[in-house]
Amino acid sequence: MSTAAPALAPDLVDGLRRLKLAAMRQLAPELLRTAKTQRWAPEELLRTLVEAEITARDASNARTRLKTAAFPVIKTLDEFDRTVSTINNATLDYLASLEWITARENLCLVGPAGTGKSHLLVALGVAAVTAGHRVRYFTAAELVETLYRGLADNSVGRVIDTLLRNDLIICDEVGFAPLDDTGAQLLFRFIAAAYERRALGIASHWPFESWGRFLPEHTTAVSLLDRLLHHANVVITDGESYRMREARTRHKGGTTNS
Repeated sequence: MSTAAPALAPDLVDGLRRLKLAAMRQLAPELLRTAKTQRWAPEELLRTLVEAEITARDASNARTRLKTAAFPVIKTLDEFDRTVSTINNATLDYLASLEWITARENLCLVGPAGTGKSHLLVALGVAAVTAGHRVRYFTAAELVETLYRGLADNSVGRVIDTLLRNDLIICDEVGFAPLDDTGAQLLFRFIAAAYERRALGIASHWPFESWGRFLPEHTTAVSLLDRLLHHANVVITDGESYRMREARTRHKGGTTNS
C-alpha cells in the first residue's frame, strides 16, 4: 500500500500560491517523490512541472472562453452529419480548418430551417474556442437588443469595440423577426465596424435578395450586404429538415389521430 507523498515545505506552498501556480502546487509533492525514486534529471522534473501548469491553464482558459461564448447548446463538428448535409466535403473541410477566421473572412449560411445552419455555426464556434480563439454567439435579436442597450446610454461605440475583441462573432437566425429603422441601422453599424477586422458567422433562412423583407430601408440592406459579402464564404444549405426527418423516424410504424 503506497503512502502519501510528503507535503511541500510551507514556504514553497506559499510561494507557488503567490505565483498562482496551482497545478504545480498540487502535483509537486508526488512528482518530487517520483523524480527522486526514478532519478530524474533536474531538467526533466522542471519540464514536467511546467508542462503540467501550461496544460492546466490552457484547459482553464478554454473553459472560460467557452462560457463567455454563450452558446445556447454545445454542438461539435464530429456530431455534424455530413452524409445528409448538402454542403460538399471540401467546403466543410475548409470551414473546419478555421483558416477563414484567421483571414478575417465571413461565413454566411443561407437555407431553409432545419438544414444544419445553427448546428454548423455553433460547432465551428466550439472548434474555434478549442483552438484558442475568442468567440461570441448571438441570435440576431439578441445582438440588436445588446446594441439597443448601448444606444440608451450612448455607449454603442464601446459596446461594438468590446464585441470586436472576439475573433469570431456569430449572428444566428438573421431575419426571423423584422427590424425597425433604428435596429437596422445598429446592425449595419456593427457589420461596418467588423468589416475586414473580425470574422462574422451569419445564418439566415432568407436568400440575400429577400433581405429587404426584414430590413426596412433598401439602401441599408444593400450597404449591409456589400460589407458582409465581401471576403465572405457563402454556403447554401438545402434538403429536408433534420428535425422533420427525426420526427418521422421516431413515429415510423405508428398511427396518428386525425
